[in-house]
Amino acid sequence: MSQKKLTIGIIREGKVPPDKRVPLTPKQCRKLMNIHNDLEIVVQPSPIRAYGDKEYAAEGILLNEDLSNCDLIIGVKEVNISDLIPNKKFMFFSHTIKKQPYNRELLRAIIQKNIELIDYEVLKDTTGRRIIGFGRYAGIVGCYNGFITFGLKHSIYELKPAHLCKNRLEVEEELKKVKLPANTKIVLTGFGRVGHGAREIIASLGLKEVSPEEFLAQDFSMPVFTHLDVEDYFERRDGGKFSKHEFYNKPEHYRSSFKKFADVANMYIPCHYWNSRADFILTREDLKDPNTALSVVADISCDIDGPVACTIRPSKIGEAIYGYNPITETEDHFMKDGVIAVMAVDNLPCELPLDASEDFGEELMKEVIPQLLNGDPLGIIDKATETTKEGVLNEHFSYLQSYLDGKE
Repeated sequence: MSQKKLTIGIIREGKVPPDKRVPLTPKQCRKLMNIHNDLEIVVQPSPIRAYGDKEYAAEGILLNEDLSNCDLIIGVKEVNISDLIPNKKFMFFSHTIKKQPYNRELLRAIIQKNIELIDYEVLKDTTGRRIIGFGRYAGIVGCYNGFITFGLKHSIYELKPAHLCKNRLEVEEELKKVKLPANTKIVLTGFGRVGHGAREIIASLGLKEVSPEEFLAQDFSMPVFTHLDVEDYFERRDGGKFSKHEFYNKPEHYRSSFKKFADVANMYIPCHYWNSRADFILTREDLKDPNTALSVVADISCDIDGPVACTIRPSKIGEAIYGYNPITETEDHFMKDGVIAVMAVDNLPCELPLDASEDFGEELMKEVIPQLLNGDPLGIIDKATETTKEGVLNEHFSYLQSYLDGKE
């Protein structure tokens, strides 16, 4: 039973380029208000949302330009400084917890305006698992884009770009056009939300999964994929036994052994989390080797100039593919022989905003709203609250003080 009345305002997205996603769909708003009598939701009108104002109004949701009477204001991406309301509580992806330089002024403004900020990125359950995010749809769209790229690179089929598809159903219809040559080998890394999202697309194609050992040693009469865990492509520098706990805590003790997979894989789909202290997975020297078989990399993780050497910049929706020339180590046309076709869109869920929003909203309804209404009994909200209404960093985020001060 809910204990506290709460008015939530959904702010319109103000970032450029525009983001069409929403934290809660019209039907989810209505469902929440039906379940919780002490919850009210107000929506700020917007001309760009994937779900229009009329759809919210049709569910009986109040549309109001003014959100100043709301207890909590939620969005998806960073809120423009000019749209921040002093002495309020906000919840959105602030992209500040890793000390991102481009959002330092945003965090300073939040502090100055005595705003309590809850960051989706650090909402975690009692085991430390993230409870909300768009990772699944990053995996779904990124993997689909990978197969678009493969078809174009090898001139064997063409798929409609995801951002031109109405929804995921249309994406799955497009996938029926995929015809991969026999013994096409695809390697996937990462088992989080992103990796499992990518697997959903691979499952739609009905590709055969093989073990890492089979992938390296055998040829196949059909296209296959293998899904690697970290122990499959990292090894201890001293030749000792692999320990996942040690790898995550002391990655510098390990080196990449991924090159052997690059030598037999035609496409690589990176969905992993990467620690900056860890070895690069695939280096520029690795890619120079003529034995490397990779022709397509769909880099969903998209760490620029990082663990996957051919990812030299992010790409944009509508211009998703560029080429990496391993010999010159520079960008080149992706259709040239010897040039790797790279897909590195860094805002993938925006390509399917209806489905991505619905998926995100379901998690918000299940995992977060009850905590907000019931006094945060597990401390989930508190541990994700970056700033307080007293104009200071919450204790869990005191490490950001030097970043705020401009010292790093």
